[in-house]
Amino acid sequence: MPSLEPGTVWLAGAGPGDPGLLTLLALKGLAEADVVVYDALVGEGVLVLANPKAILEYAGKRGGKPSAKQPGISLRLVQLAREGKRVLRLKGGDPLVFGRGGEEALALVAARVPFRFVPGISAGLGGLAYAGIPLTHRDTNSAVTFITGHDASGDVPDAVDWAGLSRSSPVLVVYMALKHLARIAGLLREAGRPATEPVALVSHATLPAQRVVETTLGTCVADAEAAGLEPPAILVVGDVVRMRAALDWLGALAGRTLVADPLGRDPQSRTG
Repeated sequence: MPSLEPGTVWLAGAGPGDPGLLTLLALKGLAEADVVVYDALVGEGVLVLANPKAILEYAGKRGGKPSAKQPGISLRLVQLAREGKRVLRLKGGDPLVFGRGGEEALALVAARVPFRFVPGISAGLGGLAYAGIPLTHRDTNSAVTFITGHDASGDVPDAVDWAGLSRSSPVLVVYMALKHLARIAGLLREAGRPATEPVALVSHATLPAQRVVETTLGTCVADAEAAGLEPPAILVVGDVVRMRAALDWLGALAGRTLVADPLGRDPQSRTG
């Protein structure tokens, strides 16, 4: 595998939280880095795997709280690389899925700093897998759409064609959805999605604090409030949520009885 060389920046994904979901290359970067510049969603369980001599620099951004500014983060990466440091820029999930890794890479290109992308398991993949919800199932959907729950201003993105997505994509996965859940659910209802459509909210995905609320589009706001869910949280909308009754493997380890066929098909109609 490649080595993290002096004067180089690796833009790496730390996965959704569970340290076991780190890639081998991300783990190698942690072991070799002189400086790890990490985001708010990178947990302590990941950071303890860093080179003991590495400097850990927090550069997290959380809504409604004092946060590092993106231009300052990019400038800091350039500065560290020019000092000859081995720099690991560590982001939750994947750096190129709502992670602004592309913006930071462009800043490195402009400064002529060598860099590498190290993909990570995005929360929309790993987080839902830990909730027992597959993104696709041939009996429910052949397409899935990933959406951000807020744009750079912190509001629900105006550029998203919610009506178009509602018509064309049977499964929607919305990152950072909790803050604007009422607005998002309302937009989907206005676009024609039924109030009875299955919905799941996954909070603190893949971590010991993970919580999953199974609900519907019409009741998700009240149910999330009643459960006291906290961000970060992922919203998944679509019939694929029903598969959790059979595939909640973490629940099964804790004693939950799984349903053999949550879609209610005739057993004789199943195919291999």
